[in-house]
Amino acid sequence: MVFRDGGNTNGSLLFNKLINKYFKNMKTKIALKNVCGIIVLMAFSACSETSLEGAWVEPIPGMENTTQGIKLERGGKASSINMATLQYETWEKKGDKLVLTGKSIGNHQTLSFRDTLMIEKLTNDKLVLKQKNGSVHNYQKQK
Repeated sequence: MVFRDGGNTNGSLLFNKLINKYFKNMKTKIALKNVCGIIVLMAFSACSETSLEGAWVEPIPGMENTTQGIKLERGGKASSINMATLQYETWEKKGDKLVLTGKSIGNHQTLSFRDTLMIEKLTNDKLVLKQKNGSVHNYQKQK
């Protein structure tokens, strides 16, 4: 954009340079604001995904006042809650599946396992997992 006042004086050239620099800076500022806006939206969308991390418990069948479950920690570490014979070690989310690994401790033997469960429902306080055999586990997030 060039403004002309009919003359070619130093004042009008300086004015033109200032105006051109101003509009060039405005385009840069607008572009930066747009990029910053996109980054903020991406950060919020990443934060809004409900996390599997936490301690998830369900009542023990026949002992409804006692709970058992899984503790899923950052970095893929897993541990069992009130289950001495089933020791979870790792977890990984693959799409809509939760993969758990660990050890099953039985009579004089310990067996490694890898279990893939379907995530049926996940909210901030509820996790529903379905096993391949159709069994459903309704977990509540432990406070």
